[in-house]
Formats: sequence, C-alpha cells, structure tokens
Amino acid sequence: IQSTGENVFFSPYSISLALAMTYLGARDQTAEQMAQALHYTLPQAELHAAFNALDQALLSKASAEDAENFRLFIANATWGQQGYPWLAAFLDSLAENYGAGMRQLDFRQPEAAREAINQWVSDQTEGKIEELLPENSLDPLTRLVLTNAIYFNAAWLHTFNEVGTQDSPFHLLDGSQAQVPLMYRIADLRYAELDGVQAVELPYAGGDMSMVVLLPELEQFESFVASLDSAQVDALLSGLQEQSVALYLPRFAFNSSVELQGPLSKLGMVDAFSMSADFSGMDGSKELYVTGVYHQAAIAVDEEGTEAAAATAVVVGLKS
Repeated sequence: IQSTGENVFFSPYSISLALAMTYLGARDQTAEQMAQALHYTLPQAELHAAFNALDQALLSKASAEDAENFRLFIANATWGQQGYPWLAAFLDSLAENYGAGMRQLDFRQPEAAREAINQWVSDQTEGKIEELLPENSLDPLTRLVLTNAIYFNAAWLHTFNEVGTQDSPFHLLDGSQAQVPLMYRIADLRYAELDGVQAVELPYAGGDMSMVVLLPELEQFESFVASLDSAQVDALLSGLQEQSVALYLPRFAFNSSVELQGPLSKLGMVDAFSMSADFSGMDGSKELYVTGVYHQAAIAVDEEGTEAAAATAVVVGLKS
C-alpha cells in the first residue's frame, strides 16, 4: 500500500481471509499467482482447514476472557447471484472452513445489493465501518462478493490515568510538530532497543494479547520503514525484557480505506483481475474474474484500551 502522507491502518488478517475464500475457487496460473503474492504455502486441501483452525484458536481466546474487558469477533459471509450455478464443492468448503454460507442477492439491482452487504459489515463491526463497498463497486454483471469483518475491543491490563494526559508536542515526518494528547504512565513493561528502534509491549486484559509499539529515532522513519522485515520484528520481539518504562503514548483515532487491486497486481496477482482469470473452482467455467478488492479499517486508542475494526470485500463478476 503506497504511502500518501496520511495515517494508514489495515488488517492483513482480514485481507488474507477474504482472499483465501477467493483462492478456494482459483485454478492453474491464477491460483499460482495468488499463492505467491499472498504467501499461501500450504496446498489448497490444507490451507483452508488451517485458516479455520486459526479462526477457532483466536475466537477461543476471546470466549475465555472477561467479556467486559475483551471482545473479538471474526465473521465471514458470501453473497451470490440468485439462481447462479455454483459448484457444490465450492459452497461446501466455504461453509465448512469459513462459516460462510451462500446468501442470495439479485445484483441486477446493484445498489440494493450494495446496501445489504454494507449493512452486514456495519452490524459485524459495531458500526465502525459503514460503507465498505463504495458507489459503483457492484453492477448487473456482479455474481459474487466474499466478505470478512473483524471487531476488536480490549482494555489495557493497566489503564492510563486520564489526569496524566496532556497536550504535548508530537514530531511529524516533515519535521514540524503538532500538539496532541499524550497519555503518560510509569510501569513495568517489556521493552527493547535495537539499531535505533525502540519497542514496547502493552498487554491487554487477560495477558494473551498485546499491542507492540515500534518507535524509530527522529528523522529515521523512512529508512526504518524501508528496512523493516520479519527478521527485524522477530529480533525486537525476542529482545523484549521487563523493566521500568516512562511511557508517553498519543491518544488517537483514525480510519483508512483502500482499493487493493493495484497493490495486489504489483505483488504478482495479475491474472485474477484480467480476462485470463481462472476461477473455475467456483462454477466450473472460466467466465469469472475479480473486479475489485475493497478494505477498510478503523482504530481508536485511549486511556482505557483499544477499539479496532476491519473489513474486506472481494467482488467477482462475469467477463462479458
């Protein structure tokens, strides 16, 4: 996702889940490109069962926590054209591995269909994402929309005292400063520093999940982003050790919306969006292709904890 100078927030898990449901129907080169771009290393027969197991593992953590202090919902749904001849194996796997039974809509009335899908997303995300599918994202040739929605709401294990929050200078990337509400506390936290980057882990209630904040040195943000990879993250996480930390953290809220066809194409997922697409695992034909991939995410962090939501929709239509 190319930087626009604005804050960016997105959910790799939501994007990967929605595209995994799409990948279920992909074949030959279309499937190969999707697997390479999305790093799906397991064969089709095992990948979808693995996503199902991961879903269940995450949801089991949520169900074991105090519902007042920790909530996590993950929901999938598929929306198909009324009367369209979907393959039984495709429908069965969607239901078995993603809990996504086929909901029938009439895309000959695209605006009504768009409103129905957006309402479902809004309901699943506690109203945080109200219009995942923008105007004109569906048309009478649309045959399928695959959707994922995630909602997360968790209290900090140790909350901030609002009395300690004060407007203070915050350094922006252009070298200027802005006054933002900075929360403050001194606490024993897991902390690490490596190659000019600080990392601190902020646990949520229950202790099973946490937020990890990475802070590069001043004027080093661009080089830090360019060099950031899984090895660097692993090194920071493995180096976390508990110590007394004076923590200043901005209180913030923002959302992001992005259309993913461009970024996915740059990663090598090209055929899915073209007339060369092969999604014959969905309907037995090669007449379907992806017309759009839409993602939205929202986050709010304050003295009490974090509320976040994300949703992804993959729109599939007829080539002609």
